[in-house]
Amino acid sequence: MSIPSCPGGTLYTIQAGDTFFLLSQRFNVPLDNIIAANPGVDPNNLQIGQLVCIPGAPPTPPPGVCPGFFYIIQPGDTFFQLSQRFNVPLDAILAANPGVDPQQLQIGQAVCIPTKPPIPECPGFIYTVKAGDTLYSLARQFGVTVKAIQDVNPGIDPRHLAIGQKICIPKRRCPEGTFVYVVKSGDTLSSIARRYKTTVQAIVKVNPGIDPDKLAIGQEICVPNVP
Repeated sequence: MSIPSCPGGTLYTIQAGDTFFLLSQRFNVPLDNIIAANPGVDPNNLQIGQLVCIPGAPPTPPPGVCPGFFYIIQPGDTFFQLSQRFNVPLDAILAANPGVDPQQLQIGQAVCIPTKPPIPECPGFIYTVKAGDTLYSLARQFGVTVKAIQDVNPGIDPRHLAIGQKICIPKRRCPEGTFVYVVKSGDTLSSIARRYKTTVQAIVKVNPGIDPDKLAIGQEICVPNVP
């Protein structure tokens, strides 16, 4: 069986009962786009096991549809595994993905992971995961340890952080001669340094790993005391 060309899209294996119309709904792609991306394929004679192209399937449906964030299915994923990874009840994931067959998840498919309300007992602040984040980079950025982050996020999978996932960053301890400052909207290291009569270099020195260009509201940093 030849593999169709599918630049910028996702190859999908036809399952029993599939139609181009159902696929257009599942992947939120116009029916005409799917037909155009599969020249020579008869939509009325799809074969089980046949590879078809789902063109430019957007990773997220229109805003407001998903009460959380969208996750792209990877090899081996199941809804049960995702419920454990993101600490969300399996029933909640099923309810947030009506029309998705949990027995036929496709690599590259976008599914909704409903976000639980922020945990009130988070001993720090809630952080939204961004592209490129790892627990190690977050630990360095916020001056805590990887273990400390894991301890306040039971069930978190450090190998599979998802963009948009909300995690708890615990409070940090500052060295002697400094105090804890909670970053507010509009703060920069320069403005904080001016406010407390210190320097950006001095703040960076007591906050190893901090990224001056990525301060987060609620983030705790250490600021040197000035005699």
